[in-house]
Amino acid sequence: MKKLFFIPVILSIIFTVLFTACNRNPITGQSNMAFVSNSVLFPISFRQYEEFISENTIVKGTPEAEMVQRVGNRIRAAAESFLAFQGDANYLDDYEWEFHLILSDEINAWVMPGGKIVIYTGILALSLDEDGLAVIMGHEIAHAILNHGQQRMSASLLQELVRLGIYIGTTALDLSAETQALIMAAYGIGSELGGILPFSRAHENEADYYGLILMSIAGYNPQAAVSFWERMAALDGEGGFEWLSTHPSNENRAREIEDRIPETREIANNVTLFIEENPENSPEKLMLQGSVK
Repeated sequence: MKKLFFIPVILSIIFTVLFTACNRNPITGQSNMAFVSNSVLFPISFRQYEEFISENTIVKGTPEAEMVQRVGNRIRAAAESFLAFQGDANYLDDYEWEFHLILSDEINAWVMPGGKIVIYTGILALSLDEDGLAVIMGHEIAHAILNHGQQRMSASLLQELVRLGIYIGTTALDLSAETQALIMAAYGIGSELGGILPFSRAHENEADYYGLILMSIAGYNPQAAVSFWERMAALDGEGGFEWLSTHPSNENRAREIEDRIPETREIANNVTLFIEENPENSPEKLMLQGSVK
């Protein structure tokens, strides 16, 4: 019976961690898991980014490279305008933005916590023009300011904490090794399909939405996002099952984005009205400020 005492103790620890290790994000107004603070996460991210950059070929001095810098800087400034509109003008002070075009045929782009962004040359054929690149850059910058990296790390830590709790609990109950293995395997599959993967897909949808807002504030056409994801869908074909993926299907993304464009335009217009009354928070002014390499 004494062994059973550990089960409610373990559950209590898990729930305490879950409900106390949270931060409010000023973009969404929601509380999100934050088991690792940005003050810890950003330096790690910056070191890993520098290591990646040192091992790959950066494209410099070309029209495409200059476009990456221009679009990235403009949408970064739009993010700062949006946060000023939200009442958190200093929220991005610890971010150290970098936008690099990397020589690679891979059709990809990604961001690391703190504003470190990579665009592969392979994706430029799909972006087609500056509006198309703004779709990609808006999405990646939205990931950064929404602290999705921090949330994903927190979700992984929570997953491992629960896994440890199940192991300790099943051991305390004197279950056989075979039964423990089955329970652990079921938890692993269930937590991925029912937790981690939907969590990741929700982040992608959220970054699509706020990316539309940011590119609109920056003066780009959000309708370009629909065309971009339609081109991605045509490239990928039918693809696999969405529920087994970290990302929504390209077809669903295009439809969801088209439905939300009027809403994002309205928000961007409200920000524009705010900027007219507070011109010091305009993207044009803010492009001349901040830490961008």
